[in-house]
Amino acid sequence: MDNSASAPPADLAGRKEWIGLAVLALPAMLVAMDIGALFLALPHLSADLGVSGVEQLWIIDIYGFLLAGFLLTMGTLGDRIGRRRLLMIGATAFTLASILAAYANSGTTLIIARALLGVAGATLSPSTLALITNMFRNEKQRGIAISVWAACLFGGTALGPIVGGVMVDHFWWGSVFLLGVPFMIVLLATGFVLLPEYRDPNAGRFDLLSVVLSLASILPIVYGVKEFAAGDSDNPALAAGAIAVGLVIGAIFLRRQSRLEHPLIDLSMFRNASFSGVLVTMMFASAALAGISLMSTQYIQSVEGLSPAASGLWQAPTGLGIAIGTGITPMLMKALKPATAIMIGLTISVVSMLLLTQAGSSGWLVAIVVLVAIVALGTGPLFTSGTGMVVGSVPPEKAGSAASLSETSNVFGSTLGLALLGSVGAAVYRNQMADAPLNDVPPPVAEVARENVASATAAADSLPPAAADNLADTAGEAFTTAMNVVAWADALLILGLIVLVALTVRGKRGQQPAETPQAEAVPTTGTA
Repeated sequence: MDNSASAPPADLAGRKEWIGLAVLALPAMLVAMDIGALFLALPHLSADLGVSGVEQLWIIDIYGFLLAGFLLTMGTLGDRIGRRRLLMIGATAFTLASILAAYANSGTTLIIARALLGVAGATLSPSTLALITNMFRNEKQRGIAISVWAACLFGGTALGPIVGGVMVDHFWWGSVFLLGVPFMIVLLATGFVLLPEYRDPNAGRFDLLSVVLSLASILPIVYGVKEFAAGDSDNPALAAGAIAVGLVIGAIFLRRQSRLEHPLIDLSMFRNASFSGVLVTMMFASAALAGISLMSTQYIQSVEGLSPAASGLWQAPTGLGIAIGTGITPMLMKALKPATAIMIGLTISVVSMLLLTQAGSSGWLVAIVVLVAIVALGTGPLFTSGTGMVVGSVPPEKAGSAASLSETSNVFGSTLGLALLGSVGAAVYRNQMADAPLNDVPPPVAEVARENVASATAAADSLPPAAADNLADTAGEAFTTAMNVVAWADALLILGLIVLVALTVRGKRGQQPAETPQAEAVPTTGTA
């Protein structure tokens, strides 16, 4: 009885774990800042390196392709070789690749550096989330720790455009890639002292064929979806074929996982309704947020006509909103069940989406920015509590794999949102512009303007003032209508997610399988 009574205090994390959390969270923030700052540096590096349009697309996309492709592999690899070891390897690779990107002297070199950053980045989130799960055994402390980590991550997204603009103005474009290097060095210098090592002693053989199949499934799907998202694919059949090939290989991958004794992904995790429900909810919430963020970004730049730097500042509240939402989640958890907090947050997002359906093409800039930030804030409890439920609903030795699934669902969701909701917005815009009165606009220019709002804005610059104003106003109205429709679609989608959370997550508070015996997840070194 005495041992039992003293067990709960032994589960509480101490000063070492909280300092270790700072070591894990700050690099996450800086990496997010680095990614957000890239878009502001893109015009400068393109001019300096003389990159082609195709090279520019690869510079942007290659990171996301490889990040999505390697997340599952890296999560499971960390369970096998040690999460701290994988984190240190990834941090070293990320630091070296960042330096290579900063001093790249050609488009090809920068593409290679971005590819290496994607692979290295895939090691960071699963490893840090799995380590947080292991370091903070107490459920309440784990929720706070994940909230801090998520707030730093999304806070970095908000600060990225601001800090990136300052860096580009005062230094050179390569400086944006160096934002996270000092903190990565701190992680490398202190990680072996502050962070414990964990791995699954019964993980079994690492199945390389499963790795190949996962990459061969994920990469074509992400490529195809991104091509559709661009809206100007020269060969839509190729994009559709890539998705079909990825789905077929994905089915083969899942079939192999069901037969292996030690699979890359343990499909039995999905038998937990809460686990599956939260993953699906996070994926489609990411899609909704990505869709409305895409539309609001284009609104700010093309309808309001702001510069990229100014647009970056106006977009910062979105990241700040989700950072605040994740930060207040632990306080909500003191009074509410996780499902209740998630549903309240998503309801706030729905109300904001419904208000966005009424937005107009003029005088709405501040309101749109604030409403999108509130949408993001409403998703905070989902991403914080949901992530904690995903990694906390599996045995500790599976935490890396569960963390990688959480991150993969978010990446896929964002990609789907950009593609599907972006396509909806593009279709509505073209439909609105098809019958628009553009009699004073030359037919070739009008034809270009009907493709997308950015083309319309650029075309207006070459016209006489009266015709330019007519085209800009007409395109602005058409695009605003498209944004209204996307907001309606998002509102309906999130309403469906609220129902899903109510059916799968309600009543699961304090009943997570993570509290199963810890013996197999004991530290492999004496540093725990």
